[in-house]
Amino acid sequence: MRKRTQNKLAVYAGSFDPLTIGHVWMIEQGARLFDHLVVAIGLNPDKRYTFSVEERLEMLRKSTRKYRNVSLTSFSNDFLINYAQSLRATHILRGIRTESDYEYERTMRNLNGDLDPNICTVFLMPPRAIAEVSSSMVRGLVGPNGWEKLVRNYVPDPVYRKFLEHNKKAKFPLTSPDSRLE
Repeated sequence: MRKRTQNKLAVYAGSFDPLTIGHVWMIEQGARLFDHLVVAIGLNPDKRYTFSVEERLEMLRKSTRKYRNVSLTSFSNDFLINYAQSLRATHILRGIRTESDYEYERTMRNLNGDLDPNICTVFLMPPRAIAEVSSSMVRGLVGPNGWEKLVRNYVPDPVYRKFLEHNKKAKFPLTSPDSRLE
């Protein structure tokens, strides 16, 4: 049997705005597959977020504290492959829910492979029960009467509580009614 000389370090990046049960499933699988998993909030300075990076890190922390080999961080205005290189990562972890996810992620994997063929991208497909859950879907549910009952099904408890807190402070929904029609 060949001796492994390098620990398997993976980066799982996203906006996590908000963190969903699908993200938590990915983190759980990544914690099982790799020696260490870095969950990184990627920040795009041109994008508007529902929650601040500090709030998202706190929700991630509360939702993933049972995974001892998972660390949480953020990075800004950088390509994921460059960030992975800076950590000396061996893998990038990505989720695929739909055919369009596959097309996008395949392209990104190929570009990343051109830049660093030593970092392997691993794709995971979530179980059918959570395959349709996305952050944008969750944000689109917030606002109309009864949203709380629906959203609770798709996010971990710390995220649900933060949504309640945000919505109580706001005199208006977190998303505009028109955004749910897109």
